Order: sequence, then C-alpha cells, then structure tokens
Amino acid sequence: MSVERPNAVTLRGAPFTLVGPELKAGSKLPDFTVVDNSLKPVHAADTKGSVRIFSVVPSLDTPVCDQQTHKFNDAAGKLNGVKVYTVSMDLPFAQKRWCGAAGVDHVETLSDYQQASFGAATGTLIKELRLLARTVFVVDKDNTVRYVEYVPEVGQHPDYEKALAAARELS
Repeated sequence: MSVERPNAVTLRGAPFTLVGPELKAGSKLPDFTVVDNSLKPVHAADTKGSVRIFSVVPSLDTPVCDQQTHKFNDAAGKLNGVKVYTVSMDLPFAQKRWCGAAGVDHVETLSDYQQASFGAATGTLIKELRLLARTVFVVDKDNTVRYVEYVPEVGQHPDYEKALAAARELS
C-alpha cells in the first residue's frame, strides 16, 4: 500500500492528498515507468547518465504549466549536460501536439497517464484528481535527487532560479 500524505498540497486553497513518499535531497530517484510521445515505455534507468530536471505539471494546457514548461525549455537550450523532462498525466499525443504548437523543442515530455507510476513513486500523485502536483526534481548522474520543490499551492510557480542553479552546479 502506498503512503498517503493528506493536505500535502492545495489547489485554489482546497487541500488534497499526495500519494507516495516525499522525496528529499539525498534520496535516490525511485524506479518508474512512463511513456514518451511514441508510446514507448521509459523507465527511470533510461534517463540515467546526465544531470536531469524533472519538471512535473498537472496539465500542459493550463497557464502556469505552459509557462513552467516554456521557462525550462528556454533554460534547457543553454544548459550543457542537463536533460529536461516535463512529466504530466496528459496523453502523449496531446503532449506532442502542445510542444509542436508551443515551439518547445529542448524538453522531452513524458506521460504518466497509464499507471501513475511516476506520481506514486515520487509522491506527486494527487489522489483525488489523478493529476500530478507541481514539483521540480534535480537529479544527478548517479540517480541521487539533489534538489526538490513540491510547490504547496498547485496553481503557483516553482522557484525556477533555485532549480536551475542546482542543475548548473551539477553539470
């Protein structure tokens, strides 16, 4: 049975439960299975080998998620040795369409819609909504989480500069 963290985040002030453990700096990135835009399974181990930013959003088709993904896309074009992933519950086809329409080409989108494996493994799954909570993880080459921000109010932005500084320090 998964760990549940009641009242872990809010959305427009309403409290919600997060499913899964709360990762902290120093934790190992847990295993997960998501799919890429071609429906190919992607496991945590498949992302290993570089510094990674996992930008977790509820849905690309919302204003803050759109802005967050654009911000990390712009930064990814200037970061050497850092891979940026945006993870959401959006269908892979919707992610691909959104990226094409938005001109996002430095971020790889991954969908957790099939199993909610990423959400449950990283403690970002909002139980009541079956969406992912806004979170940023910076993970080093050895799969150790070096920076974490679970944004307490899902409708607010993460601290981009802190996340990017953590990634730059590791690359």
